[in-house]
Order: sequence, then structure tokens, then C-alpha cells
Amino acid sequence: MNERLIINLIRHIPLRLRRIFIVGIVKIFFYISVKHRLITLHNLTRAFPDKPLKEITRLARESYVSAALVVADFFDIPYLNKDNLHQWISIEGLDNYKEARKEGKGVLLFGAHFGNWEIGNAALAIMTHPFVFVYRFFDSPLLERAITGVRASYGNVSLSKENAMRPMIRLLKKGSTINLLIDQNVASYEGVFVDFFGRKSCSTPGLALLASHTKAPVLPVFTRRLSDGRYLLEIGRKVDIVRSGNRDADVLINTQHFAKIIEDHIRKYPEQWFWVHQRWKTKLSQVKQKG
Repeated sequence: MNERLIINLIRHIPLRLRRIFIVGIVKIFFYISVKHRLITLHNLTRAFPDKPLKEITRLARESYVSAALVVADFFDIPYLNKDNLHQWISIEGLDNYKEARKEGKGVLLFGAHFGNWEIGNAALAIMTHPFVFVYRFFDSPLLERAITGVRASYGNVSLSKENAMRPMIRLLKKGSTINLLIDQNVASYEGVFVDFFGRKSCSTPGLALLASHTKAPVLPVFTRRLSDGRYLLEIGRKVDIVRSGNRDADVLINTQHFAKIIEDHIRKYPEQWFWVHQRWKTKLSQVKQKG
């Protein structure tokens, strides 16, 4: 049974029932997987030290539900088009993106594992044109083929983040749009440390390096779930990039700015971020001291 057939079969389950079923499974996982529950609660407690435990626990459960809805809605994405897209999602800030495209240097979009980034990617591609989505390949070949197949259904190209710098530079020179999710932990040897929710987090410098090297405009993009079950794709204004000539300092300043934009958005809707991820896993103490 191929991946497209599986997706099609699951899609024929009514969306409401599909959401209830997958959310139910994830809620069970929240309680039986002590390790992941504790990671989520710890991250939320450190991020919001003033919130009572009851509120922290509620946010933890809701963040699991948010992740479950990403999965439940995923099976409808290959069947989205300009005629039915309005039933799923609205877009704000599309002019910001169109103006950035006019600069002719390609466009760098960045966001986080927030809300439903997959349906946001589909909506932007359908309403404008396909782009390149950079991500880490999945360990499961079946999952990898299914997800890349869905992304390809509306024209987007999936690019592995491994050794992706040169291909991304070439794509930007051709005027392509590249979308990166930059909210995950990276190893100390490949990242820089910036403040994120009051703690040092090791973050990828890739976006800052690309912006500095190519001068492509950089825009934040988030897809938020609304109370009625639909989504809102929010495309922010072009981010000011510091280019002082000091490469290392500029990378750190710009990466910190990107992290602050993501943090500010998550603070507004904390239940829609992927708190179970070990965002602060890499520690400053792991960095070997020179000399």
C-alpha cells in the first residue's frame, strides 16, 4: 500500500472524527510518557516562572493537542486549492511577501514549529508560487516519503538541512524563496548561543549567514490556529539585518533578533508551540574552552 493511498483513505474519515481520534491518542500519550511530559512541564515552568502549576499543566496539555491537530489536518493538505483554501485559512501580510519578491534577491522566510506550519506552507504556495522548505529528513522512510509527497502536491520542494548552505545560496541567486524553521536545538559545534525565554539556547546561525551573504530580504511567518478551527497565516514585515562588517558579531546579533521575534510570538499563544522539544538541551558548558 503506497503512501498516497494511505493518505487518501485516512482523509475519507470525517475531519471532526479524525481530530477527536488523534487528539485522544495524543492525550493518552501525554499521561503514559512520563519523560516527555516532564520535559514539556519543565520547559514551560522555566519559560513562565510566574504562572501557577495548574496553568502550566493546562498549557502542556494544549500544546500536545496542537501537535495532534497538525497531524489530523495533514491528510487534507494535498486536496487544497484556490477554490477551497478559504475554508481552511486566511492570510495577513501577503503584500509584505510580494514586496520582498520584487527586490529580486530571493526571499528568506523563517518561523517555528508553531500552530500548523504545514498548512501555512501550502496556503502560501497555492496563493503565490511554490518555494523551498528546509528541514531535517525523517528517520522513517515511510514517513519521509509521505510528508515530502504531500509537500510536493502543491509544488513545494523539500531540501535537507544537511550541507544545504551552498544549494540555498544558489537558489536565492535564482530568485527562489526559502523557508526555514529555526526554533530547534542544534549541537554546540554548529550553533551560536542566544537568549530564548531567559535561557541560553544553541541556535542555528544559518539564516543570519544567508541574509548577510545574499542580502535577500528576511520575513517572519507564523500559522496560528483560530478558535473556530481555521488558521491564520501571518507574514511579518521585512526584518532589519545588521551588516557592520564584523561577521561573527553580526551573526550573533541577527540570530538573537530572530529568536526574539519567535519568542514574542510564542508568548502570545504559548499553547501552539512544540514545548516537548528539548530546545535548551545543548549547554554552554559543553563548549570546549580554547587554549
